[in-house]
Amino acid sequence: ASPGPSVVMVARTAGSQGRRHGVLAALGIGVGGGVFAVLSLAGLHGVLSLAPALYLALKLGGGAYLVYLGWRIWLGARSPLPMAGEPAAPGRAFVTGLATQLSNPKTAIVYASVFAALLPADPGLRFKAATALSVLAVETGWYALTAWALSAQAPRQAYLRSKTWIDRAAGGVMMALGAKL
Repeated sequence: ASPGPSVVMVARTAGSQGRRHGVLAALGIGVGGGVFAVLSLAGLHGVLSLAPALYLALKLGGGAYLVYLGWRIWLGARSPLPMAGEPAAPGRAFVTGLATQLSNPKTAIVYASVFAALLPADPGLRFKAATALSVLAVETGWYALTAWALSAQAPRQAYLRSKTWIDRAAGGVMMALGAKL
């Protein structure tokens, strides 16, 4: 629930494209969290500890992607949103959510560290599957709730009234997070 690129992306998607797109972005983020959970349960912490170059590559690639996303949001801040009747590609919201989550090495590090510290030394396959499914459910649920709330009429109208400034702030935050990586 901490503020980060996923929150910015879901908030912007839900406010600009509506509930359906916001929830699909949340699902993409949840799947990305599930991917990191599976990788963490398979030993990601050990791999990153043994291969610092891989960790550096993950940070640089993720940071570059976040800067790119932020720059695109910044550039499009003054552009009008598509009209309600124009078809939008909902699959794109899912893919953007997935890519945003997978580009965030903080998520990988948190899961790998928490799992290494708190899980039993040799959890069984059922335990690992339940853990990964729990991560997917919690991540998807939290971001879907965020999308649901921010796509309601009042928050959406507030976003539309201040779109340029909100998008510039969101783009700036994304670029700053990417640069920090």
